[in-house]
Amino acid sequence: MAEQVATGGVIDIASIMRMIPHRYPFLLIDRVIDVVSGDSATGIKNVTVNEPFFPGHFPGAPVMPGVLIVEAMAQTAAVIAVHALGSEAEGKIVLFMSIDDCRFRRPVTPGDQLRLEVKKDRARGPVWRFVGTAKVDGQVVAEATFAAMIRDR
Repeated sequence: MAEQVATGGVIDIASIMRMIPHRYPFLLIDRVIDVVSGDSATGIKNVTVNEPFFPGHFPGAPVMPGVLIVEAMAQTAAVIAVHALGSEAEGKIVLFMSIDDCRFRRPVTPGDQLRLEVKKDRARGPVWRFVGTAKVDGQVVAEATFAAMIRDR
């Protein structure tokens, strides 16, 4: 559960699924590592050829949609927030409020492992602001600053 993961620890997929309500095909993180409670973490997304979006994006030249990379950053951010707030926040919905300074640097393709480095910029009540960077093999593939609100379902 959220409060049982130590700083620097790993949050596995079963715990992620307790913490945030996303499910296949929209659960876009496989693991969260390097957790610093209430501050930062790194989400891991193993990109495979059998992702449901690849047949249409693009046939013969599969590229992960940029909006889904940003969504994966946001799911990592939601885990950071729930981890900080404890088990009473598990299963709440985290809704985008804004996405700023979003940049895509190179395509993400099957076989890549996305490392979604997300850090809290600030939190005021239910509104949290984060800075995220997505990397593959140490190279930045996307970055964004985004805000979200945590609320009951």
